[in-house]
Amino acid sequence: MKNNNEIKTLGQLKKTDYKSKRVKQELRDNLIQVLKNKENPFEEIKGFEDTVIPQIHSAILSQHNFILLGLRGQAKTKIARLVTNLLDEYVPFVEGSEINDDPYNPISYYAINKIKELGEDTPIAWLHRSERYTEKLATPDVSVADLIGDLDPIKAASLKLSYADERVIHYGLIPRSHRGIFVINELPDLQARIQVALFNILQEGDIQIRGFKLRLPLDIGFVFTANPEDYTNRGSIVTPLKDRIGSQILTHYPSDIEVASSITKQEAKIPEDQKNNVHVAPLIYNLIEQVSFEARESEFIDQKSGVSARLTISALENLYSAAERRMLLNNETTSNIRISDLYSIIPAITGKVELVYEGELEGINSVAYSLIGKAVRTQFANYFPDPELAKKSKEVNPY
Repeated sequence: MKNNNEIKTLGQLKKTDYKSKRVKQELRDNLIQVLKNKENPFEEIKGFEDTVIPQIHSAILSQHNFILLGLRGQAKTKIARLVTNLLDEYVPFVEGSEINDDPYNPISYYAINKIKELGEDTPIAWLHRSERYTEKLATPDVSVADLIGDLDPIKAASLKLSYADERVIHYGLIPRSHRGIFVINELPDLQARIQVALFNILQEGDIQIRGFKLRLPLDIGFVFTANPEDYTNRGSIVTPLKDRIGSQILTHYPSDIEVASSITKQEAKIPEDQKNNVHVAPLIYNLIEQVSFEARESEFIDQKSGVSARLTISALENLYSAAERRMLLNNETTSNIRISDLYSIIPAITGKVELVYEGELEGINSVAYSLIGKAVRTQFANYFPDPELAKKSKEVNPY
């Protein structure tokens, strides 16, 4: 629904055509409309058009919570953030509510009593879709109180309430995400006892706080992300929790250099003056991407850890800066990136790959130089095919 600043009370809201929907129904309805209009809410995500995106569509149409499982640098968090594009632009809520209560279906003590007290004069505020997204990185120090909530002794003392009163509860991140999307990044890093606390929310949609006789039927769309490497190195997803997640979607790296290059150009943060002053030949883009492709096949690099797309993004930024530095030192106004400038991307490589034992023996710098050399050889063969093979080919000999 569009924001309507004139609607400020529950009575005014009832005179409109607004209908309350659950979050997953809202996502489903808006996705149906998007697909009918041939639009793409995940336009910034490249290379997943025939693999990941259709599976996300299916999960949303099925009204599932889902998990994105993949190695680092595969746009998992970016996808999760773009899901908000499928929410309504604005929704009304009871003004002053900590958990964004639906005026038609209030669940908190505050909202229920406010509507009882004021009736159709209950003040209404509007919540933009961007405010309905909450993201939490799972770390070992995350507690149940952080996610679910806890009793607040200071609130109890200041309001002179007993601990049996619902008003002494301080809500955690999940209840505060009511009527929105909640994302937990790197789910396996969450301690098992914390994962257990999510069971009831995923299955029944309610929470339990310190044995309180409290049932909050929360309305939340959950999206999780995880790295397969974390299953053995740092933690795991407990089986009953995994069982309650509706869809598991596997992400992947770009399958070809053209797609990978378009991602790098989109994500690299190149200042406008650098873009104007430094010229980059198409070959250079291909060489940068080829380095990451070589790394993903290298016997010296741990393939279970993956080679992040951030490698090529940082590499392109380094290349621009190397050419700009040369331009400034030579008092020039413009510059071109040269093949020799490729060695300036070594800092981008060394910080973004994990070596196996043999790679450690070789040394990270040696491995980085080797990757650049292999990338140049591979691309050279694309531009200048082997003359002997060209003789045997039925196609026109390029020589």
